[in-house]
Amino acid sequence: MEFGVVLQTNPPAREVVRLASLAEDMGFSYGWTFDSHILWQEPFVIFTLMLEGTTNMKVGPMVTNPGTRDWTVLASLFATLDEMFEDRMVCGMGRGDSALRFIGRKPSTLAETEEAIGVIKGLVAGEEVDYNGEKLQITWVREGHDLPVWMAGYGPRALTLTGRIADGFILQLADPYLVEWTSKFVRSAAEAAGRDPSEVQVCAAAPAYVGDNLDHQRDQVRWFGGMVGNHVADLVERYGEDPEKVPTVLSDYIKERQDYDYRHHGTVGNPSTDFVPDDVVDRFCVLGPPEAHIERIRELEAAGVDQFCVYLMHDQQEETLHHYGETIIPAFH
Repeated sequence: MEFGVVLQTNPPAREVVRLASLAEDMGFSYGWTFDSHILWQEPFVIFTLMLEGTTNMKVGPMVTNPGTRDWTVLASLFATLDEMFEDRMVCGMGRGDSALRFIGRKPSTLAETEEAIGVIKGLVAGEEVDYNGEKLQITWVREGHDLPVWMAGYGPRALTLTGRIADGFILQLADPYLVEWTSKFVRSAAEAAGRDPSEVQVCAAAPAYVGDNLDHQRDQVRWFGGMVGNHVADLVERYGEDPEKVPTVLSDYIKERQDYDYRHHGTVGNPSTDFVPDDVVDRFCVLGPPEAHIERIRELEAAGVDQFCVYLMHDQQEETLHHYGETIIPAFH
């Protein structure tokens, strides 16, 4: 089991870098950030300092999308940082939620996402690609470099695409049942594409808060249920409440969901998340004392998770990193 941390690029940027460095010292091997350029600071600028301030940590967005930046810009960013820091970049890719909706645009389609991944990976590898009717190649990269791309998704079509083309699968939930439910689509698609399903790494990403005051912990991370609810609402709009395509535990909890205000996206006390009940917070997040975290992560590991990634948006960031480094991560190594 590997461990990652997800940080928001709130100013000051040096604090993000400091937390990434501390996380590596505590045994975290992946450092991810949000990527919504209006809500928070530009992550690719901060990635340079995160990479410089750590030694071996893999760094990247959780997640970027095909719509914010030109695909060739993304490819050049990843290739440049990989050349500077010895191939330590990783690309988390989604369709675009807060990054695009907040600026009045719709998320990218899955077809656009698939094409973007092919262009980005091809350019970073030094291959010639077709883009906007032009044959393009980045000639200054080291040929053959394979940029790892992890796809985030919840619905059958996104999960199938993940299994077909991605190096990893990101599920923004820490529910073992939902890990198994979603992973079956990924594994099936990988097999159908002639791939070894075990080669598609699985990351479960969710808020983790170590402590004894569960009521306070729940209030600190209730925002996460609202964030997930945006994606679930998209699924219900597409598929209805068909339990074969949208698990009942997801479709049920968003029935009381009202309009969502992206100005409070991913923040403690988000007023758009009052509809999220305590039992859903407990299922989606990892709360309680260290032994409760170890127990849940073992359940995730048994469900096929290769990396557990901690969203660190709450009021005990350093304390949680220390609990993980001193007690929880050693239990898995």
